[in-house]
Parts: sequence; structure tokens; C-alpha cells
Amino acid sequence: MGGRLAEKVVLITGAAGGLGRAMAHLFAAEGARLILTDMGAERLEALKADLAGDGHDRVMVMEQDVTDEARWEEVVDAGVAEFGRLDVLINNAGIGYMADLEETTLAEWKRVHAVNSEGPFLGTRKAIKVMKGTGGGSIVNISSIAGLIGAVNLAAYCSSKGAVRLFTKAAALHCARRGYNIRVNSIHPSFTETPMVRDMITAARNPDKMEAALSTAAPMGRMGRPEEVAYAALYLASDESSFVTGTELAVDGGNTAA
Repeated sequence: MGGRLAEKVVLITGAAGGLGRAMAHLFAAEGARLILTDMGAERLEALKADLAGDGHDRVMVMEQDVTDEARWEEVVDAGVAEFGRLDVLINNAGIGYMADLEETTLAEWKRVHAVNSEGPFLGTRKAIKVMKGTGGGSIVNISSIAGLIGAVNLAAYCSSKGAVRLFTKAAALHCARRGYNIRVNSIHPSFTETPMVRDMITAARNPDKMEAALSTAAPMGRMGRPEEVAYAALYLASDESSFVTGTELAVDGGNTAA
């Protein structure tokens, strides 16, 4: 099978969500063998069935809580046992949280950081251990423009995504200096048309006002689409980006250019 990811083994967390589904379909079409994880077996099986309907059957799915260290060991080891290697890790799982800073509880702060920051750390650490023994690979951490600039009522989210940005750079240098041939990069989408963003809009005090604001926030005048983020991830996952590591790729319609 041809394609930009021909025969590469790709693990995508948060695969049943908006960005994850878009990446799963695109990567499968580009020849990848997929390990797809998320919370909830039903959604994963539905995604697997959708992919099979498009002729992509080299797919395994596993439930995963990305904050569970032991589960990372099980997922990666099972994927390697099935496909023989791991070439690409997409740390995509994440949660949103909107709250006034003064009303943010420590429990919610920790929950957001556990998923959005600790999950990529655990996945990256495990992936490096596997990839360095098989010639290298690519790790792509899905952050956010909230990891580049601040935002009102998103203190916990901004902090967690900002941590991903600098962790990515540290991991990239670690791998480069040790000669592992493992590239580590981050993607920073602006508000994108996904179920997570839809939930944030619904939870706002004035959902209609929030949706209008998000739709016009970017200089390009609209929210992003999941496939636009997926194509950015495809580039970083593929050999086309073989000299790109430690970088942050904003997919934001010009949000961070102003």
C-alpha cells in the first residue's frame, strides 16, 4: 500500500473525538497501520467499523485513560506485539475547561493538567523507549493556541497546553542530542469545529455570543476544521518533516499573528 505513511505504525490517543477521527481516517488513507485509543469502547468500535467500511482493516482499538501510567505500558506493548513496531505517536487526548480563575478549584486544575500535560509526558516517555530501538520515529503533541497566548477563563487549560509546548521542545532536544532519530513537535490549533469546542460553547453563560465570537476570532473569519489539523499532523508524522523537531506549528487562521 502506498501513501505518505505507508506501513508506518501510528498510535493516536483521543482517537474517537473530532481531531482524532479526522487523523485516523486521513492516516489510514495514507497507508498507516493504526492503534487507536480513547475512553469508551463503543465509540472506538464505531470508528473501527467506519474505517473498515472504507477498506482500512489494519486497525486495533483499545480503551485508554492517558493519565494511567500502567495503561500506557499495556497499550504500547500490545501495539508492538500486533504490528512489530511503533513509528508515530500522536498525543491528541485532551479536555477543555472554562472557569473564572478565582473560581477554579484545585481539583479541576489538577484534572486538566493530568490529562493535557501528564498524558503526553507518559506517552512520550514510553514511545521513546520503543522507538529508539527501532530506528526512530515521530511524536506529535496536540497543544493549542492557548499554549501560546493567554485567554480569559481558560487559566487551567492555558497552563496545561503551555506545558505541552515546552515539554515538546525539551523532549526534542533530549532525542536529538542522544542520536535517537526521534522528532518531537507540537501543533497549536485555534478553536476548531469539534465536540470538545461545542461542549465549551454550550457551557458558556451566553452560548450564542460565544459561538459568534469564536467564529470570528481568527483573522480568516471562521473556526478551523478537523481535517486542517489532521493534515498538519500528517506532515509532522511523515518523513517529509525529517529535519523538523522541537517546533510549534500553529493551525489558527492567523490568531497568533496579530
